[in-house]
Amino acid sequence: MQAEQQPEAAADPVSSSDAPEDGPKETSSVSHNISDADAFKIILEMKMKKRQKKPTLPSTVTELDTEDGSKVYVVGTAHFSDSSKKDVVKTIQEVQPDVVVVELCQYRVSMLKMDEKTLLKEAKEINLEKLQQAIKQSGVMSGLMQMLLLKVSAHITEQLGMAPGGEFREAFKEASKVPFCKFHLGDRPIPVTFKRAIAALSFWQKVKLAWGLCFLSDPISKDDVEKCKQKDLLEQMMAEMIGEFPDLHRTIVSERDIYLTYMLKQAAKQIELPRASETEPRKCIPAVVVGVVGMGHVPGIEKNWNSDLNIQEIMSVPPPSASSKIFKFVIKATVFGLVGYGCYRIGQRTVQLILSMPAAQSYLQKLTEIRSQH
Repeated sequence: MQAEQQPEAAADPVSSSDAPEDGPKETSSVSHNISDADAFKIILEMKMKKRQKKPTLPSTVTELDTEDGSKVYVVGTAHFSDSSKKDVVKTIQEVQPDVVVVELCQYRVSMLKMDEKTLLKEAKEINLEKLQQAIKQSGVMSGLMQMLLLKVSAHITEQLGMAPGGEFREAFKEASKVPFCKFHLGDRPIPVTFKRAIAALSFWQKVKLAWGLCFLSDPISKDDVEKCKQKDLLEQMMAEMIGEFPDLHRTIVSERDIYLTYMLKQAAKQIELPRASETEPRKCIPAVVVGVVGMGHVPGIEKNWNSDLNIQEIMSVPPPSASSKIFKFVIKATVFGLVGYGCYRIGQRTVQLILSMPAAQSYLQKLTEIRSQH
């Protein structure tokens, strides 16, 4: 997949709601001969009346402005949090956005349409089939790293009994209720992120990270998750992460801060109103955007907001290093070795079982007698 095609793919709307659910009832008194442009204006006026001039927003919302007057409301969330879901719903209802952007890519969009029970089950079940799918999608090294991080998510899921991504599902539902509201995927494709993360780590850093993730067992409470919404605690956690794996922080956090900022700014471009005729002058209005991202990305988005961003560099995947090739060979050799040994053991037991059967023993005895006669 070419790097320059990725931003467009990530920006494609998953769902777009062109009219409110109660639209036909509220516009039933309007003449059936009304033009599309007039109908758009009527529904838009209804939306504007519902949009609060001074919205009452949760403390987790950061307001950003563009040069052309568009407004972006970034909701910082904890990915396993009931209060984050409420914050997202409240924000969308108050500002009645034109676009909702979430921290998801096309590879994780399936979580939007799954129910909580199915997601909870999926998150807890990490099996060989999922590993094969991850390796096929992202390569051996990236696939293994993806599965290790899924293990972290599954650990939190098991501790809290709550599936991840609830705030994104709420955003998806609420966006569908707002007239003319588009729903965009704003995160960098996960294979690109993992491949760049793997390439940034040394051989021993990969081993150390994999070891730490494999043996993760610290208990996590709901209070711990809610504390992640506090910027001071979050910055402390990030500082610890930077000290341990600075290159990993750059690829997984900082680069995605840039990508998310770029996608939010793209979504916040002015909206062109439909015209009744070709002679009517073009008219644009500022857009209102709601972004739903993890709280850890909010400081980076604020930092990059007024910068000229070029995302082509962070979309490229560097060639594998010598250490990556060695590690890949070791992993493959280990897997094939285990499979081969398993086949050998199964074959050995099968032969022993067959030879222990009375019919086989009788046949061998007759064969021995025939050979002794000759």
